[in-house]
Amino acid sequence: MKRVFSSVTDGRGFDLVLVGVPFTFLLALAGLPLLYNILMSFQEVDMFSLASVIRPFVGFKNYVDLFTEPETISILKNTVIFVVGSIAGQFLVGFSLALFFWINFPGASWLRGLFLVSWVMPGLVVGAIWNWILSGDFGVLNFLLQQTGLVNGNIFWRSDPNFSLWAVILANIWLGTSFNMILLATGLAAIPADLYEAAEMDGANAWQRFWTITLPMMRSTIGAIIALGLIFTLQQFDLFAAITDGGPNNSSNVAQYWAWDLSFRQYDFGKGATISVIMTVFVMFAATVYVRSTRHEVRG
Repeated sequence: MKRVFSSVTDGRGFDLVLVGVPFTFLLALAGLPLLYNILMSFQEVDMFSLASVIRPFVGFKNYVDLFTEPETISILKNTVIFVVGSIAGQFLVGFSLALFFWINFPGASWLRGLFLVSWVMPGLVVGAIWNWILSGDFGVLNFLLQQTGLVNGNIFWRSDPNFSLWAVILANIWLGTSFNMILLATGLAAIPADLYEAAEMDGANAWQRFWTITLPMMRSTIGAIIALGLIFTLQQFDLFAAITDGGPNNSSNVAQYWAWDLSFRQYDFGKGATISVIMTVFVMFAATVYVRSTRHEVRG
């Protein structure tokens, strides 16, 4: 024990302690619950058997039953639309704002800071705000659309099956735009200015400089943002609970909200865990993309 203690205090084993402590923490608070969730997906678990570890083993029955449910295809389709729409909207608006603030006009830093308000606000608060904005009777969005002549009557964003999912997408785009803007602005700031000066001297216009310099130099940053956006969007729950509650008739229901509904409303914890396992696979894929996108930055 004295040798072990001295190896830590004199620095030779300190690196092992630095790795071992967070690894133990992650294993206890993340690894074991993940394994427990995977185990539940192969068991029959209801509110009466939740407290016990030894439960009836059903193999892949939960997975088979899940994909035979009539609402599965529509919910998975909603999930894809929600993820793609949210990531695309957040990236396009965030990139536009990053390019706008790249000009660095007077007061740009203060104005840029105001956009961070959406990112630091809790999801339920954002959902409550967008509930007022998207209200069919007195909502701000309907008022603006009518004043500009784009629509003639009120649109019931939260209760109309044709608009309910897009209502949550709009709120999620607003929530995540500032995060995209900050990361993209950081990537833009890392591009050497002499590259643009040399390209301008060669006669390249603004679009050619953007296409041949900005986008290639931002490739790793864009890959990291898309991967992080996929992870954050797949775990988005608060907005659905606050705005549409997955309705009407599952028109705005997505996989992450369905997993909660199956587990804590219908008390079918086995199927809820099954959805979580499937989502974990996609999150691991996104995490792999993120690590590969930032690998050269870590090495540098």
